[in-house]
Amino acid sequence: MNTSKRLLVFVGLCMGAAISCQAAGDFPTLTGAPPLVIGHRGASGYLPEHTIEAYRLAIRQGADFIEPDLVSTKDGVLIARHEVNITQTTDVADHPEFTARKTRKTIDGAAEEGWFADDFTLAEIKTLRAVQRVPFRPQQFNGLFQVPTFREVIKLALDEGRRRGRPVGVYPETKHPSYHQSVGLPLERRLVSILKAFGLKTRRDPVIIQSFEVANLKELNRFTGVRLVQLIDAGGIALDGTLIPNRPFDFVLSDDPRTYADLLTDAGLAEIRSYADGIGPWKRYIVSVKGADQDNDGKPDDVNGDGAVNDADATRLPPTNLTSRAHAADLFVHAFTFRNEGGFLASDYGANPVEEYLEFYCLGVDGLFSDFADTALNSRHLVGIAPTICNQTP
Repeated sequence: MNTSKRLLVFVGLCMGAAISCQAAGDFPTLTGAPPLVIGHRGASGYLPEHTIEAYRLAIRQGADFIEPDLVSTKDGVLIARHEVNITQTTDVADHPEFTARKTRKTIDGAAEEGWFADDFTLAEIKTLRAVQRVPFRPQQFNGLFQVPTFREVIKLALDEGRRRGRPVGVYPETKHPSYHQSVGLPLERRLVSILKAFGLKTRRDPVIIQSFEVANLKELNRFTGVRLVQLIDAGGIALDGTLIPNRPFDFVLSDDPRTYADLLTDAGLAEIRSYADGIGPWKRYIVSVKGADQDNDGKPDDVNGDGAVNDADATRLPPTNLTSRAHAADLFVHAFTFRNEGGFLASDYGANPVEEYLEFYCLGVDGLFSDFADTALNSRHLVGIAPTICNQTP
């Protein structure tokens, strides 16, 4: 019987016996508190990402925080989009009045073609509608929802929190801060000014700012008291499960040779603790996966024969000690990104996302980013009522 089935049996016994199973013990997090569930771009597994409707659904599902990625319009307004390039997440290509705006830009060293938020005023952005970027997710909501401003997202979170009698936090990410700086649209002080307007100023407030760059977090640390998180990326995974190193883009610009992996050494974690409160690593830094190479061509194979090579063709490696080392450095750990679809799950999980959530909760992560907050919350509840299950998790 797998872990989730054992838990379901346990839940059934608890309910049948009419006993309280919730008071079973603390979570293995930095503080013992339940790990946070962060609605990644809202409930983006169900609705077009970074829309008020997707954020509201994530809150309804129980998310503790909602995550708006922030880019700037031409007139300096912060809006919620995953990238400066809005081609894949809006219907801008269907607007003939903006045909001439299509262009090429270099974002973090990579050439891109399309339409870019910083070439549009807020009034123009508001004429666009969001679309589902991922082709295998629901498409029937395309063209229905506006692109929200950061102010609108904060207001939603605070209003919903008051209505529901619980805090609903906002977890903004500064997207491509060096690029925005280069075009005269720096994000940081605008972001902090908006937070202050809503009374969000201290680490006790329900807000956490994240960034893949380092310099802007150090800058933010000097003029805001809210919690900060250093995001940790990688360039991919080698066949044997080794993570391929890459660098924060501000390190590239400053000729700093260090990679994200260097930031995760004990010395690197100590440096992060000097300007941030936590780390947000790609989940493969905690549990990596290795591919299969049955034909010995040096490339991972399509083991399940579905025509794609992805996590479903890979198997897990033993967990690293990153979470415990980060905790030893007094840093919390919020891992990204968790999704329900089988192509994002190592084959060991049997296409069951609950199994992956349970493993990471039992490894002590303090929070995680999920496209499916409902699944993340249901899995957290299972650990909460039966913490001994962590002793049974592979």
